Amino acid sequence: MHTNNHRTPASNHWHLTSTLLLAMCALVSGAVHAVELGCAASARFAALACEYSVRDDFHTQRAICLDSDGANLEDCMADAGDNAAEAREECAGINEGRFTLCTQVNNAAHEPEYGEEFADNFVDPTQIGVSITPNPYFPLTAGNRWVYEGSFEEDGEEITERITITVEPEVKLIAGIQCIVVRDVVVIDGQLIEDTDDWFAQDIDGNVWYCGEEVKDYETFDDDQPALPELISDDGSFKAGRDGDEGGILLPFAPAVGDLFRQELSIANAEDVIEILAIDASEASPAASCTNECLQTFDFSPLDPEAQEHKFYAPGIGKILEVDLIEGTRVELIEFTVN
Repeated sequence: MHTNNHRTPASNHWHLTSTLLLAMCALVSGAVHAVELGCAASARFAALACEYSVRDDFHTQRAICLDSDGANLEDCMADAGDNAAEAREECAGINEGRFTLCTQVNNAAHEPEYGEEFADNFVDPTQIGVSITPNPYFPLTAGNRWVYEGSFEEDGEEITERITITVEPEVKLIAGIQCIVVRDVVVIDGQLIEDTDDWFAQDIDGNVWYCGEEVKDYETFDDDQPALPELISDDGSFKAGRDGDEGGILLPFAPAVGDLFRQELSIANAEDVIEILAIDASEASPAASCTNECLQTFDFSPLDPEAQEHKFYAPGIGKILEVDLIEGTRVELIEFTVN
């Protein structure tokens, strides 16, 4: 996290200018007198929500500061102001990313053909790989298993991450659509970090849809006896049809260069997007490679401008490589087991 070396009074960090106040009033007034729809309208109100979220956190932190004997009150209040200023900068980056995306989709609203009224457009997931042809870039046949490994630095120490993804023989009904359960387990240096159930569906055209996920993040504390993983967060969890969350196409069956897909939309929580860059790329990992037939995507999210990746998929196998475009790190497929 960025820390400001020069502190200014917390109240200065939180001063809302008259321009911002007028803009907020105009938004509310516009909502009453003239209904504007589409991506940009949604982005404007999401920006307002981000601003209020910063205010909420700021005042909560100040409340914590004031519940004290006052010994460190000045530093605590200054920290609250610094954190609010940093959070507002993050909101600005998110807002910029959202409006850029709205331009890319020509201000189209995210209206996926997903839900009970479209149930006939989706296949029985238990038949994928049996009587139904799987998506070549993500073959959701029960029993298929992918193992990935990557290394990165944290606090000057090299960390090894292992990710195991398994298609389970389980089906979950989400907004009237039968979705297959895929378990995603992340272990770092032998310690459980994340254990997630992802929910995917395949439509009759072979496109894979993202129906939701139940995220469980863990941390292990060495001084505990025994030192067992403790659940610390479920951030990022979403479910199509709940609280306004929507699914989306995760990977198309027949990708075309330039196609853009909003994989899901859970505002301020999960807003991942992919762009198809190539269908004739070449890449290699320890477990698989593809020459002039790799699907290459650009994966990004307005919620995290630093999260930018290229992913490579080999037909019949699936994802073989992730490349972090900011850090330059690689997460490679080291094992693929076909049912």
